[in-house]
Amino acid sequence: MIGLGHYLALSAFLFGIGSIGFLTRRNALIQLVSIEIMLNAVNIALVAIASFRGGAAGAGTLFALFIIVLAAAEVTIG
Repeated sequence: MIGLGHYLALSAFLFGIGSIGFLTRRNALIQLVSIEIMLNAVNIALVAIASFRGGAAGAGTLFALFIIVLAAAEVTIG
């Protein structure tokens, strides 16, 4: 069974890939893609924690929706 630790490990792995991509690339478009990867990693962590705490519509899910809106605005700028 997949537990909370698996989701958090995936989230940390994706966040690490995004941060390495952001810090090592000089192209602005690649940096924006790296920021998107980091935001998705945060979304995975928030939704996983909200789900394992017992509420599908908790504060973590609402924060994740806010981050998705923020990411859509970032894509518009890019």
